[in-house]
Amino acid sequence: MANNSPREHWGSGIGFILAATGSAVGLGNIWKFPYITGENGGGAFVLIYLVCIAVIGIPVMLCEMSLGRHTQKNPIGAFGSISPESSKLSHFFGLCMLLTGMGLLLFHNYGMAVLMFVLGALVFAYSWRVVGFCGVFAGFVILSFYSVVAGWTIAYFGKALSGGLDFVDKVAAEQSFSSLVANPYYSIGCHLGFMFLCVVIVMGGVKKGIERWSKILMSLLFLLLFILILRGLSLPGATQGVAFMLSPDFSAISTNSVLIALGHAFFTLSLGMGAIITYGSYVSKDQNLFLSTLSIVALDTLVAILAGLAIFPAVFAFNMEPSAGPGLVFNTVPLVMTQMPGGIFWAGLFFLLLIIAALTSGISLLEVVVAAAMDELKIKRTPAVIGVGCIIGLLGCLCAVSVSDWTRVEWLHSGLTGLFGVDDASFFDFMDNIASNWLLPLGGISISIFVGWVWGTRKAVEEIRHGSHNFADVHLIALLAGLKDDPSHNSDYHVLTLAALWGIFIRFISPVAVMIAFLYNIGWI
Repeated sequence: MANNSPREHWGSGIGFILAATGSAVGLGNIWKFPYITGENGGGAFVLIYLVCIAVIGIPVMLCEMSLGRHTQKNPIGAFGSISPESSKLSHFFGLCMLLTGMGLLLFHNYGMAVLMFVLGALVFAYSWRVVGFCGVFAGFVILSFYSVVAGWTIAYFGKALSGGLDFVDKVAAEQSFSSLVANPYYSIGCHLGFMFLCVVIVMGGVKKGIERWSKILMSLLFLLLFILILRGLSLPGATQGVAFMLSPDFSAISTNSVLIALGHAFFTLSLGMGAIITYGSYVSKDQNLFLSTLSIVALDTLVAILAGLAIFPAVFAFNMEPSAGPGLVFNTVPLVMTQMPGGIFWAGLFFLLLIIAALTSGISLLEVVVAAAMDELKIKRTPAVIGVGCIIGLLGCLCAVSVSDWTRVEWLHSGLTGLFGVDDASFFDFMDNIASNWLLPLGGISISIFVGWVWGTRKAVEEIRHGSHNFADVHLIALLAGLKDDPSHNSDYHVLTLAALWGIFIRFISPVAVMIAFLYNIGWI
């Protein structure tokens, strides 16, 4: 069915900022950031994380926004509309992928070798358009396993309301979580329930669906965070948790801590998965992209820090271990919450907070794939949402089933073991590894290089100037930033402006930083 309707746009600037912030704010902020902060020394890690956000988050997000708004297309269409027919730089990357594939064959890593060969061939055939496709594919893959974790939060919310989280000790808490993931029917049911919520919201469209619900959900998220922070601070001994979160202890920092902060700074902002490009394509020309980027990054970082302040005071008040790792949310926090007076109520609020955070990210991931289906396949929103939602829902069922017992999908286990050597890792872990450790960082590197060296920082800055005229109109160090022919270059003096600084970062610093995080995540450094 042809889709000839005009492109939707956000109803207001604040609606766009809240929707994009909701895309960035997810379980990574409420779940992952607190536990990696706990594992890496608290306040010192937070400071390093903020530096990494400035180095990676702001420059790359501004790239994605400018690409989306300039082209008014999904990631595939965005790269397709402004990519040159042939690019020596893309051919170089394609050759690197083919050579990497040959190297992987020598080490009998057949699955990754095949993927490298396929990607290399696609790069030679379609040049930079492959980056857009990989972004959409990353969103598709991530939602398939992300919705499973979101389903667990729904299950725990129900347990909290029914008093099912009243654990006597940490062992009981761990057993409860293990029994949840081991029950395929319960896990699949919660996963599909979460997908249903995402489908209903995205089906409403940009203004009436995503924007309207983002305003409601983000307002509720901040309200719940502040309530939980106030409750935690009222507990005896809570100040130790605040000190742990905000007082730097650089003796606890290692090289690994810096690399973890670098990787999380990229992952938490929904970069490299097409979400920001897609949301940027719904932005009007009078929107200030620079201030919007700063607002989104600031709000996302604020939520992460507030989540730590909501969790650590309570954890310290009950003498629990802050470095509990991934089990912090599903094991330690329920144990802490239920020991408070009115524990059922507080545990319910906490897991409601997790559901909201997961939902705002889930709808953005679904919209990435839906927008691509609408634009590239020329179908209307409703069938696109239903079709994409069903496919991701079925793929998520395999992720949910594989977490505890591969034997339920032995055919899949055998295939992945033969190709990729996953052994005991679940299909859930495999999908997480492919998307989080490979597709996202490679997408971020490619986007930075494309904007900085192919599309050009000058064209990107011209797009950013719409709605933010003061961003690039002061004399600057133009040559290194790729702005040699910019009118502001015609001066006897050059000063370092935000535009020039951004150009330098996006051409040199950000790609290197993301590359370091990528090599760390895949275990090569």
